[in-house]
Amino acid sequence: MTGTSETIAPGSPRFALHTLGWRAFQDLCAAVLREVWGQSVQAFADSNDGGRDGAFYGTWQPPDEPGGVQDVPPGPFALQCKHTKKADATLAPSELEDEFAKVRALVKRGVCATYVLLTNARVSGLSEEKIQRRLRACGVAHPLVLDGQWLSDMIASHRELRMFVPRVYGLGDLSQILDERAYTQASVLMKSAPEQVSTFVVTSAYRKAARALRDHGFVLLLGDPAVGKSVIALMLAISAADNWSCVAIKPRTSDELVQRWNPHEKDQFFWLDDAFGAVRHEEILTHAWARDLPHVMSAVKNGARVVLTSRNYIYNEARPLLKPYAYPLLHEQQVTVDVADLARTERQQILYNHLAAGDQPADVLSRMKPHLEAAADAEPFRPEAARRLGLQAFTTGLSLTRESITSFMARPRQLLIDVYDQLDVHAHAALALVYATGQDKGLPSPLALDPAQRDIIDRAGAAPGAASRAMTTLTGTFLTEATALDGQAYWSFHHPTLREGFATWLTTQAHLLPIVLTGMTDRALLSRTDCLPTGSEQRQGTLLRIPPPLYQATAKRISALRRHRRSPLRDWQEEYERRQSVFSYLSRDSSDGFLRAYLMEDPDLHSVLMDFGTPANDDIRSRVLARLHRAGLLPEDIRQQAIARMTDLAVMAPDASWIEDNDLHHAWHVLLTEEERENLFEHVCRELVPRLEQRVYDWASEFNGDPDNDPVDDALFWYSQAFERRLDDDTAGEFDRAQDIYQQIREDPDEAHRDWAPDPLPYRRETPQNSQPIPEQRSLFDDIDH
Repeated sequence: MTGTSETIAPGSPRFALHTLGWRAFQDLCAAVLREVWGQSVQAFADSNDGGRDGAFYGTWQPPDEPGGVQDVPPGPFALQCKHTKKADATLAPSELEDEFAKVRALVKRGVCATYVLLTNARVSGLSEEKIQRRLRACGVAHPLVLDGQWLSDMIASHRELRMFVPRVYGLGDLSQILDERAYTQASVLMKSAPEQVSTFVVTSAYRKAARALRDHGFVLLLGDPAVGKSVIALMLAISAADNWSCVAIKPRTSDELVQRWNPHEKDQFFWLDDAFGAVRHEEILTHAWARDLPHVMSAVKNGARVVLTSRNYIYNEARPLLKPYAYPLLHEQQVTVDVADLARTERQQILYNHLAAGDQPADVLSRMKPHLEAAADAEPFRPEAARRLGLQAFTTGLSLTRESITSFMARPRQLLIDVYDQLDVHAHAALALVYATGQDKGLPSPLALDPAQRDIIDRAGAAPGAASRAMTTLTGTFLTEATALDGQAYWSFHHPTLREGFATWLTTQAHLLPIVLTGMTDRALLSRTDCLPTGSEQRQGTLLRIPPPLYQATAKRISALRRHRRSPLRDWQEEYERRQSVFSYLSRDSSDGFLRAYLMEDPDLHSVLMDFGTPANDDIRSRVLARLHRAGLLPEDIRQQAIARMTDLAVMAPDASWIEDNDLHHAWHVLLTEEERENLFEHVCRELVPRLEQRVYDWASEFNGDPDNDPVDDALFWYSQAFERRLDDDTAGEFDRAQDIYQQIREDPDEAHRDWAPDPLPYRRETPQNSQPIPEQRSLFDDIDH
């Protein structure tokens, strides 16, 4: 079977359209008609529709491809959808008596010359004749009856449709709609998260992301925790495998993306979750992106497709470091998508799908039903909360009142802690094992316990066999077991908010917390904990807060990570990243008490911090110095040494980090007094300005980096701005001229990266929607308990 064949399994495709709700089926029908027939289809709400689920006004343009309806005269057209939740149901003419009465009224009003009936049920040839005869008797000139098999055929034969209605990937046999290579790719992706595929809702955010990926090859998905960034990325990956036969690759960092990009294979799809940090901003990742963006954008320009996800608060911290002005695409609205921007009907459909996929009994759903519209209106609305509402494991003891259900949706944290309390010790041990793992993909399956993991199980009061069985029991609710692209299976928390909620619960478990910390890998300790004062506000992305009695033991372990000397066989980059993570922990996640404990374990820290590089503002060691100074733990002689080094860099580098004093938390705002800053201005005027022209030539001749990330050019600009603010126009002018000269003589080896945006695809006319908001009276949840 060749890679270009459309299907690799015999037989007519058949999709499980009965698993959709009535509204989702109606939206699918509208999407099929717009994509397949290329018409302006107007979808109506179920109430106040005058007997129509949709309409079309104008002259029909019959399509050329197979499956299109030919020789249809001018409209107006009326569309009606009939959905059944019974598999393999057959539609009988007797079930349409109410519709025939409505059709007469439509014809009389002059809004129905052609009547299109769409259903997911089977329609026999005899029934089709009877239905068409009855419709003609009602005055319809051209009746059309399109059944579930016709819809399945259209889905199977239109890739573009599947990209914009991707839930169909979870409704049938992929081998009947994808070529062999795409089938393999999509199968692996779907196996990693089958539940996410089956409950997915096409939102305006998804459609915008799909258009950005199609037209630009790049999309950045932003949103708060639990709003659905990763599932959109997953559906884009499946669609890319279908539409472009893309090979899906999930690198962890920008460096891995660059290494795995193959210029000779254009159809590569790169998907990076939490590009700039998982629960908090990791500067080392962002600096790597700033360095690698020219190469990434070259890959995009040459046909690769890239999807990044990030929490909003993390991206807001990362954005200034990315220097987005150098990369126009990061400024463009069409490639940055706010995933949390959901319409009311989209919220309702997400909640509906999760309830339909859950295990709540029909009687519970019936009691919930009057309150579900209010639940969908809860602020904030999180799809993950909707998933939990559909599962008995999370709703034990939940009062089925409007207030309780809406509180469950909007404020899930305390409820989640209560749920963790109710689990047995074996479940606690299993969750603690998954939490303590430092691997990005999760805990490898099956379990192969090391001594630290056995200690966790013992401390929880469980046994290895029982903890292993608990893993299976918790899978699908608290945990997910997914197979990575390398074939290895891993357990991980079903959603990051479940992991973060478990961290909050752990702080209440005095018997378990110390051993969990002991069992944590180095990476997990540095990325999932903090030692901030008790009661202080945590950074966004809930972390495990270490109490003061454990400061000394934690400081001893972290200081050992900083002081460790690499062996010749050890990866230098890995060690560098770990030390940077230690410095980040000290600067942002440490109380004064913890810093005191740390200095007792690492008395050489001060001398190491003196070796900060340029620009000093970008070197995290400067921020550690400032943090120690605020805590009263930086000796004066060390502070003076830091100022002396900054004074040298200000002239020799040049480095203007010290003049950015508008931020009270800026490292050099903390480290310098006003008098010392004035001394630095005088030093620059005395030692640099008279030699500025010669230094500019030296700096330009030594330059061999990224022209869009040039610290010399930046420093000359900031010096000019600073002296202008001081009303020293002569000195400001000197730096303006120096910057002009520097830019003229500097060699620019990467000119091609300046205009990296991919060539635009041929213009594709968007189909007008002609829709008007009409009050909807029938609840979308009407059939949730059927």
